[in-house]
Parts: sequence; C-alpha cells; structure tokens
Amino acid sequence: MEAPLEEMEFLARSKNRVEVLQLVAAEPHSRRRLAEATGASQATLGRILQDFADRSWVERDGGAYVATATGALVADGVADLLSILETEAKLRDVVAYLPTDAMGFDLRRLADATVTVPSRTRPSAPLQRVLEAMDDADSLQAFSHTLNEQSLSTVRTRVEAGEQAFEAVLSKSAIRALAADERLWDRLRTLADAEGAEIRVREEKIPLAVLVADGTVYLLVRDDAGLLQASLHTDDEGIRTWATETFERYWETAAPFDPAVFES
Repeated sequence: MEAPLEEMEFLARSKNRVEVLQLVAAEPHSRRRLAEATGASQATLGRILQDFADRSWVERDGGAYVATATGALVADGVADLLSILETEAKLRDVVAYLPTDAMGFDLRRLADATVTVPSRTRPSAPLQRVLEAMDDADSLQAFSHTLNEQSLSTVRTRVEAGEQAFEAVLSKSAIRALAADERLWDRLRTLADAEGAEIRVREEKIPLAVLVADGTVYLLVRDDAGLLQASLHTDDEGIRTWATETFERYWETAAPFDPAVFES
C-alpha cells in the first residue's frame, strides 16, 4: 500500500486525476462524459481510471464509472483540502493582523469572503468598501474599538434622515478618542441623540471591529498602529450568527452612552 503522502503526491501531480475523481464521486460518468468535462484524451483517462481501479477508488457500473465508498472519501478529503488552501491563500496577506483568538468561528467559513486590501491606486479601498455598505444599509449593528470620522459622518447623515437604524457597542477607548476632537465629539453626541440610533459603551476591551449591515458581516482588520489593512465581508450564516451573538453579549453588559461621563 502506498504511504498517505505518496498518495497525495499521486493526486496532486495531475489536475485531471483530481477532476476525474471528483466527477465520478458526484455521479456516474462514462469515459466520453469525462473527456468532455476534463478535456483529457481517452488514453489519459484510461490510465487514470486504471490507476483508480487499482486503488479501489472507482468501479464500473454498466457503461459508466462510479466512485467506491473509499474513492468518495478521498474525493471529499481532496475537496476539503482544496477549499482550505484557497482560503489560506486569500487570508495569507492579512492573517498577521487577524485577532484569531477573538474570532469565534472556524476560519474555513471565510472561504467565500471578499477580502479588500489597499493598493497603490486605491489606498483607502478597505474603508471605502465598508462606507459603501454603511451608506446602503437600512440597519447597522457594530461593535468596535474605534470609530473613524468617515464612518461616523456616514451613519449620522443616514440616521438623521430617518433612513437607517444604528446600534453600536464601542470601547471606552474609542469614545475617549472621539471626545478628544471637538468636531467629532459633537457629531457623536448628535448621532446618539437622534431617533433610530443607540450607542453603548463597554468597559472591557473590544479586540476587533465588526459591522453587520443588513445581515452582511464586515470585519475591519488593523495593524498594531491602528492602520486599516483590510476589510473582509461575508454572508456566511455561521459568521453572521457569531457576530450577532457577540454583539448581543456586549450589548447586555455595556452601559448606555453618557457624554457627561467623558466631559467631566
């Protein structure tokens, strides 16, 4: 019997092998259908199918090939590994900034997430992505260790126009940072007084910035200097559940925002 790593190498050396195994694991395929789906020659398919048969991964069923139970097991494992590697490649440039210990979900749930990073032509692309979502949403829930000027202005405009509901739990340090700027402090107090907005303050640290805009979850990723390095957004149900439950937990233990506390 081949060692597991050798079997992995056997599959990885040929894209056709991976495709054929996944195809026959999904449903029976004739050699003609396999050729149409993969573009492989009949000679190549013959070798692949014989190699698979030698490993008891496929068997003939009339005029078609089907995966055996172990062949389907291998196909599932390959699909999982490919998905993991695709997710890893997507997160590779931002993983150093992710507070993974505070992210209560499997990173594999970010497989379908959109990652927006700065570029030379669009250095503010991550923030712009989030601002666009905030401007379009009917309802926003957020918990964060920071609130920047653009986000504050966007939310205040929509809330004051009666076009948006806004709930946020901010860390005490985020409130203090806004209180240090008279212009931003005035905007925050105006927002907090507006119908449709409610802000609470959490004494304990909030390790990351999360926004839920009409059900889509946005994660804002910053470096140690507080500079925004990426935004990730996803409609994954598991991440949405985590974000909603975390917000509710923070909300229940936070105090209503009282400007006087920070002005004394």
